[in-house]
Amino acid sequence: MTRAREVEVEQRQLSPDRPRLLASWQRSERYGVSLDEVKPVFTGSVDTGSLLYECGYEVLSGLQATLANEPVSLMITDSAGLVLARLCNDNSINRSLDRVHLAPGFYFAERNAGTNGLGLALADRAPSLVKAEEHYCTGLRGYTCAAVPVLDPLTGDLAGSVNLTTWSNSSSDLLLALAQAAAGNTTALMLARSAGRRMRPTPRGEVFHVYADRFPQADGGRLWRDAVAEAHTALAAGRVVAVVGEPGAGKTALASMAHRRARPRERVLSARPPAPDDVHAWLTLWTPELAKDDTCVIVSGVDGLPAWAAEELAKQFTSVRHDGARPQPFVLTAEDFGALPGPLGALVDTVVEAPPLRHRPDDILPLARHFAERERGRPISFTAAASQALTEFHWPENVKQLKRVVRTAAARADVVDQRHLPAELFSSGAHRLSRLQALERDEIVRCLTEPGATVVRAAAELGMSRATVYRKMAQYEIKVPGR
Repeated sequence: MTRAREVEVEQRQLSPDRPRLLASWQRSERYGVSLDEVKPVFTGSVDTGSLLYECGYEVLSGLQATLANEPVSLMITDSAGLVLARLCNDNSINRSLDRVHLAPGFYFAERNAGTNGLGLALADRAPSLVKAEEHYCTGLRGYTCAAVPVLDPLTGDLAGSVNLTTWSNSSSDLLLALAQAAAGNTTALMLARSAGRRMRPTPRGEVFHVYADRFPQADGGRLWRDAVAEAHTALAAGRVVAVVGEPGAGKTALASMAHRRARPRERVLSARPPAPDDVHAWLTLWTPELAKDDTCVIVSGVDGLPAWAAEELAKQFTSVRHDGARPQPFVLTAEDFGALPGPLGALVDTVVEAPPLRHRPDDILPLARHFAERERGRPISFTAAASQALTEFHWPENVKQLKRVVRTAAARADVVDQRHLPAELFSSGAHRLSRLQALERDEIVRCLTEPGATVVRAAAELGMSRATVYRKMAQYEIKVPGR
């Protein structure tokens, strides 16, 4: 019997109703993880200046005070499984965890330690409880680990995890609940300390039909046209394409346009992953479409899929490509190729980058006019000052941000002027502002973008001296054309 089969049999005996654990054991074997001991992967230092560390440490310190007499070790890890901090008052469990290298400065992802609580939570982006013999490595079977991923509240990206570890013979009934509460409190504290910015909404898991007129970038600038042509060539040859690029850069638009050039009559579906708890239902909803003739599926954001889902999707893609007269087409999108889950990355033949909007200044105004027209149902014009502000802004959120800004402005006026644009377009400061600072900046920008405004008039309206207005403009890096 092969070791893979032995692992499968053993895991089914342990927990027949937990397929995530079985998948994790199989990944651990593919990674070549030792069955007998954790082989340490150590880094010389950890990042104790991150918002995750600051907030997580504060939350876990409070939790530790309520567990003073319990043999529970509380940990914070980053998204790669690097242990950033460990809090525990029990010397015996601390010494034991040191022996298996579950300590600050050591990596404990699945690739390093096999199936374990924090490694599984990071791989599947879901709360995970791994008990005793459920660990892949026998050296970890004296413990029970509960871990919950922590997502960045602003971007939705995986920031790290909260992990609680105790002896395997201790009660674990409340361990996962405590870890979930700690992770939730960490996210909430991160949001509160992010200058009051709004929390990113939970992804809904959309599946929609992409129509030919959905995207306006067919006649974009040279960078855009070159990227579309590269993807078109690959798709026309039957290759699997991964479109990579920054969030909001138009990866789905690029893939859709390229495919329509290659096969204009085919139906194009776009599937965007939901929150990890809803991924199974999401896959069930649309994967039958893969077997249908004349259908191309674009799966967006596959770098955010749980590990088990990426493996299941890779199996289905492989199956449909081997059936029928010609391979069924599909496209993957992610922020970069290195972030693609291994099983999906292995299927990719060609990687195409969607250029960010700041590198495509000639595309900004045509896109703005398109979004404005779709908002109002008729052409909307932009003044020279508004056009300059739009083209000079660096657009950190790319086309998605441009669309949001233009639709809001077009809803306010038939002719969009700079006063109809948000203050963020006139302030290039990279540092985060408090709510009071943001309000002050916005009010200064409002006064400076009014028709006929001058610094003198703005100072009078604001009740500030002219020198103070200039100082505030420098502080917030405000640049208004003509001021």
